[in-house]
Amino acid sequence: MDLNAVRTFVVAADEGRFQDAADELGISQQAVSKRVAALEKDLGVRLFTRTARGIRPTTDGEAFLPHARALLETADRARESVRPGRRPLRVDVLGRRSVCAAMLLEFHGQHPEIELEVVTLPNGAAAMAALQAGTIDAAFCAQPTPPPDGVRTMRVHDEPLHLLVGLGHKLADAVELTPKDLAGHRIWIPGIVPGAEWGVFYDELAAAFGLSIDATGPNFGSEHMLGLIADTPELATFWGTGVRPARTEGLRLIPVTAPTPVYPHSLIWRADNPHPGLVALRRHLAKNWRSTRRSATWTASWVREPAPE
Repeated sequence: MDLNAVRTFVVAADEGRFQDAADELGISQQAVSKRVAALEKDLGVRLFTRTARGIRPTTDGEAFLPHARALLETADRARESVRPGRRPLRVDVLGRRSVCAAMLLEFHGQHPEIELEVVTLPNGAAAMAALQAGTIDAAFCAQPTPPPDGVRTMRVHDEPLHLLVGLGHKLADAVELTPKDLAGHRIWIPGIVPGAEWGVFYDELAAAFGLSIDATGPNFGSEHMLGLIADTPELATFWGTGVRPARTEGLRLIPVTAPTPVYPHSLIWRADNPHPGLVALRRHLAKNWRSTRRSATWTASWVREPAPE
């Protein structure tokens, strides 16, 4: 059923003359007559009868009129529900204890009027697929490969990575370390998915400084990993400084310097997404750029977006 024809029928019934309906709708009287005739053909009944003063609904027209109004109200509500800004801004953060989640929480604190829906997808590939399908509005992730046409990226944070060890580890007493100091030590980062963006990052980091990255074993979450590191002297891991570990007893976080490895977080979004909350999020992230404030840093060679000044 043609909603334009239904709307024309309702306006004509309210106005009582085809010419007045045409003026209200901004179309010609002939177009009004054609729409009403097409709707009558679709329904198989006459909707109007002519009078000396104009038109009035037939018995069938009177029966159809309240349903036509309800149909238009439903269509208007459906259209309103997807109008930019009328639905929550859906953003993927990879993990709810990540620095990206912290940045999104900060944004929410400064913009409580923008409704948010936080999504946690498994990796950047899943985030890109969801973005292109339109099921999310934006995602925080790194992008080792150029984004597809129509997808934009913005570098939002360089997160310093330091070494987290248990108190029994050989390096536990160090005040600070260089990446070369870590050579020969087992750096455990469980659950790296082959081809995932953080796997590509750690592969390049390991190659640059001769490190041994151990990705064996499933990832049962940070609590499990931190407990094993605290209890196993030969284990260490990289830990981003954006979020404190869930536990600190039995653990030491040692700064890595000269250079400090930094993980490049970016925001990705579709260029044709008109959600006003997305514009506000990008402005907030640009204004609140988080950098390491260090002169000697290392990051992956594939990082394309320049860091904001």
